[in-house]
Amino acid sequence: MDCFRIQGGRPLAGTVTASGSKNAALPLLAASLLLEGPTRFRRLPDLQDIRTMLELLQGLGARLSREDGGGGELEAASAAMGGDGGLEVTCPAAGPTDAPYEIVRRMRASVAVLGPLLARRGRARVSLPGGCVIGVRPIDLHLKGLAALGATIQVRHGVVEAEAPRGGLVGGQVYLASRWGSTVLGTANVMMAATLARGRSVIDAAAQEPEIQALGEFLNRCGARIRGAGGPRIEIEGVEELHGDEVEIPADRIETGTLLLAAAATRGEVRVEGCIPRELAVLIDLFERSEVPCERGPDWLQVSPWQRRPRALDVTTRPYPGFPTDLQAQWLAFCTLCEGLALVSDTVYPDRFMHVAELNRLGAAIRREGGLAMIVGPTPLSGAPVLASDLRASAALVIAGLAASGETVVRRVYHLDRGYERLEAKIGALGGLVRRELDEDGA
Repeated sequence: MDCFRIQGGRPLAGTVTASGSKNAALPLLAASLLLEGPTRFRRLPDLQDIRTMLELLQGLGARLSREDGGGGELEAASAAMGGDGGLEVTCPAAGPTDAPYEIVRRMRASVAVLGPLLARRGRARVSLPGGCVIGVRPIDLHLKGLAALGATIQVRHGVVEAEAPRGGLVGGQVYLASRWGSTVLGTANVMMAATLARGRSVIDAAAQEPEIQALGEFLNRCGARIRGAGGPRIEIEGVEELHGDEVEIPADRIETGTLLLAAAATRGEVRVEGCIPRELAVLIDLFERSEVPCERGPDWLQVSPWQRRPRALDVTTRPYPGFPTDLQAQWLAFCTLCEGLALVSDTVYPDRFMHVAELNRLGAAIRREGGLAMIVGPTPLSGAPVLASDLRASAALVIAGLAASGETVVRRVYHLDRGYERLEAKIGALGGLVRRELDEDGA
């Protein structure tokens, strides 16, 4: 496995372009199971999670082909390698309905095929995703929503077995919130299934993330009748058939936030182009309040060097439009360089603090109490070997390593590769010294 070797202490400077969003691309790819004819994807990021989803789709009978002149059907491992031609996905109406554990265990978002399979092929067998290092992530709301559309659902031997009634799914109404808030993938699953259900469906307490809005807009271009996607109440009038179309994956707001926080932590000047500033309004507000210079344009954001050390600010993660849990670890890394005491609470995933111990190895002063982390800064960070525990923790350790003096080695960066497209190349283009190499000392 690979590791990152980082020489810290250098301000980042320059311009980079945001990649396509992993969190938007995965349900959009799953939606291709609903569609008659080919679907053309643009700006598909080259990520391990994308390759896993393409492998799953191929196992369900999908055909993948590039439009860059290469021709022929592609292996999932090479299907998302970028290029201007894009990727074309065609899913037949009939085909396999099993999503095996061997794939689902590698990526929880595999469960997004449950709703489309059930709606178009009448049944689905999807393995339960199992545990997760960032905390409990049940799919009971997914099942509740699909049952509201008339599906018969059983869980046996670790597998969700779902079957639509004779004649197909029927419209229904469901409330999709729990004590942890709304469910993004659950909302996507039920919304996709409802597009082909007979009659009207209503999803209350729906997730409001931009990825849900992007999915709804795409499905409407394919012939669906969805109103309110991106708001708390979604209404769907079922249709008999959906057709393939073209979709450009929107910019990754989490990657954009990560790069901006890396710039702020190193006292650098970085512009991220091709992003959607309104989706990061909460982060922009935090920069302004902490006195980190931040500018915005129609499709770009820029952080400039601070003249006075930033002030530490409290943050509580919330579903969109609140502060995203996927930026919590990166904010924590930035706070180690700030002046004062900051309290960071994660109400979405209270156990998502595996990175605290590793940040402390670099010299941070962070104490965790349940779902709350207390950071006292500023503390001088110094390079050390650290171990990534999950995707966003990896990014936080990279930020801390860039700000630290000396050399930091971040191990298990396969986590990072799940959600960041060639992050070391982007940081290198900004002047950061990050080298990917084989981790011969890692277990």
